[in-house]
Amino acid sequence: MRSALPNPDFWRGKQVLLTGHTGFKGSWLLHWLNLLGANVTGLALAPNTQPNLFDLLNPSPSQHHVVDIQDAKRTAEIIQSVNPEIILHLAAQPLVRLSYQDPIGTFNANVMGTAHVLDAARFCTNLKAIVAITTDKVYENREWVHPYRESDPLGGYDPYSASKAACEIVISSYRRSFFLNQGVQLVSARAGNVIGGGDWSADRIIPDAVKAWSNGQALSVRRPAAVRPWQHVIEPLCGYLLLAEQAYQNTSNSLEAAWNFGPNTHEAGSVRQVIELAQKAFGKGQVTWGDGNEGPHEAGLLLLDASLSRTHLGQQAVFNLAQTVTMTLDWYRHFMAGASAKELCLRDIQTYQTACQND
Repeated sequence: MRSALPNPDFWRGKQVLLTGHTGFKGSWLLHWLNLLGANVTGLALAPNTQPNLFDLLNPSPSQHHVVDIQDAKRTAEIIQSVNPEIILHLAAQPLVRLSYQDPIGTFNANVMGTAHVLDAARFCTNLKAIVAITTDKVYENREWVHPYRESDPLGGYDPYSASKAACEIVISSYRRSFFLNQGVQLVSARAGNVIGGGDWSADRIIPDAVKAWSNGQALSVRRPAAVRPWQHVIEPLCGYLLLAEQAYQNTSNSLEAAWNFGPNTHEAGSVRQVIELAQKAFGKGQVTWGDGNEGPHEAGLLLLDASLSRTHLGQQAVFNLAQTVTMTLDWYRHFMAGASAKELCLRDIQTYQTACQND
């Protein structure tokens, strides 16, 4: 299926500031930006898992800063000294269950952290585009079968979702109050549930499965019936890059403010489907299925409408659910057998590029 890909000629030599570059998605994105020839400055906390993809990839940003974006002064000093052309803002507290344990920390990191980044960016004279990453969970989830569109109401039951919906309001305010008048395009990106090799975060279904099954233990699944718009990590990252290109080149202030990135609606799947596909791809794995009542509230049904990015960015979802899960588990199996994380990530990016170019 033909789908748009990032333009190496556009990215070569671009000064890019990437927040959250030590995280799972950030490490993948930094690796891809390096392949595209961008000059990347990273700003993030130190990796918080062992192993972690950032250290395994051993990337080479032009500058690497270990800074908490809750530190407004230091964040501003770095961003303004870099004076980037493009900012990709991924830094966040990204876990729903952790947000129940530390709601204030989640709001501080996600809402005020985003405000600190955007406020510092106001004074960057070379800046042309900002892509701020939120989540598909920003919508007021009514547990209905209709996929959410960018114009649907924002909300958030749990502190994580609420913090990201609040981020959208902060982003909208800065866009209209400051950046449009400066000729800077600020847009938000809302991606579905992301899986892929190299994630070792707690309370994520695939990392939990790999850890349990590798140790001969049963995976405990709390909500097997929950349905999510699963996608391989490469797909939304491609969307972020395409969106940044369009934002950079848009001088008419006509670009849509918010963008969904997710699979085709019919490819959304339940947790049970994902785990059964993962068992098959991993070759083993015991599971203890819960009844959906364990732990704090989490949404049971979430679908995403990504037609805007398909229509205006030319990005088609190229992997179906089975391919997405199989690629992910294949990454872990080969890594545990001694393969290089860098080679595995490069292989998956090349697989994606080939898939995008096929009819």
